[in-house]
Amino acid sequence: MSAKEKQGFSLYFLIAFGLAWLCQVGGCMALLQQKNAVLYQLALIATMFCPLLAVLLVQKVFLRQPVGIGWKVQGKRRFWLAAWFGPAVFTLLGAALYFAVFPSRLDFSCSWLVAAYGGEMDAETLRSELGVSTLSYLLQNGLFAVILAPAINMFPALGEEVGWRGYMMPRLKERFGLMNGRLLGGVVWGVWHWPLMLLVGYEYGTNYLGAPVLGLVVWCVVCFALNTLLDLLYEKTGCIWVPAIAHGAFNAIAALPQVLITPADAYYNVLGPMPIGLISVLPMLAVAVGLTLHQMKQEQ
Repeated sequence: MSAKEKQGFSLYFLIAFGLAWLCQVGGCMALLQQKNAVLYQLALIATMFCPLLAVLLVQKVFLRQPVGIGWKVQGKRRFWLAAWFGPAVFTLLGAALYFAVFPSRLDFSCSWLVAAYGGEMDAETLRSELGVSTLSYLLQNGLFAVILAPAINMFPALGEEVGWRGYMMPRLKERFGLMNGRLLGGVVWGVWHWPLMLLVGYEYGTNYLGAPVLGLVVWCVVCFALNTLLDLLYEKTGCIWVPAIAHGAFNAIAALPQVLITPADAYYNVLGPMPIGLISVLPMLAVAVGLTLHQMKQEQ
């Protein structure tokens, strides 16, 4: 990179973090002080587009260059299928591993759904009056998350993918190498979420094992694993829509295993059963590291 391009890269981080953290803090304050969940959700959506805006400002305004993002729909079918269905596979594997380690925490009594419905109806009433059970919830929401949600969620996810995978990762890998670049990229992506985690308990809640430090660290591990796989999809296809689909699919499916625990066991969310837990992320982490090591061996 030229000296000005290096300046642009630094400017990218300043904009991507500065604007996003303003949105995050503003949204959190709206939720905490005004109990305004709608404004909070809008702030989260705005946050996701900050990396895209940062790329446009740096490349188009500061450097006056093309953005260099692969917008063309291309790439082999297997990578599109991996993007669409891979997050569901990793979610299933992660949950299976977590409950293999902690079988006593697997709960089919519908207690999580009872709490989610405000505790006004017991499990039997939920089944008889609303037709809601653990199995029906998993099937209905699981099918939606796998079949339709990736196509819907990819649009807000695109705002992040253009910045992180399209712009940041090629430059980090050029500067630090494949493994170190992906590791650093995952940490950067993880830290970018920290205000939400510290202020309103994004992902793990506010009362969990090792809070808040363990959650911040585990989230960076999760972001490294996911960043690596999304980066690989973009490398293999040259199409930014592919990691955007995978990102959207992960957002849709990741919370589903939570229905299989009791509300009290949410204290251990930082461990699992969602794929953002330290134990449940291990299948995704193993694949991410293994594929990166394989790439490094091929390049030698």
